Amino acid sequence: MNRLKKRWNISSNWQLASILIVFAITGFSALQVAKPFLSLIGIPETFQPHWLYRVLRLVLIFPFYQVLLVFIGFLFGQFTFFWNFEKKMLNRMKLGFIANFVDEKILKK
Repeated sequence: MNRLKKRWNISSNWQLASILIVFAITGFSALQVAKPFLSLIGIPETFQPHWLYRVLRLVLIFPFYQVLLVFIGFLFGQFTFFWNFEKKMLNRMKLGFIANFVDEKILKK
């Protein structure tokens, strides 16, 4: 645990626990949100071919996860940690322009 605390630049065990809880809640929530969203846009679970349904669901889970991670992190008082985490992830995927846009237009940094 000390390695994680050092790597993430956090000081307390409570902060580490809340961060791990946010990751768990976000993963579960992203899975749960994607299924009804597909139904909402007209793609039921019985969609054929079924492998395509699974691929679409996985593709949807990714953006839901990104948004939920920052939102749930905010609810747990860890917005700064998760926003920095998100920016690093977006930069690694060559999508850093999204983080820059949010910083400039929405967060006004």
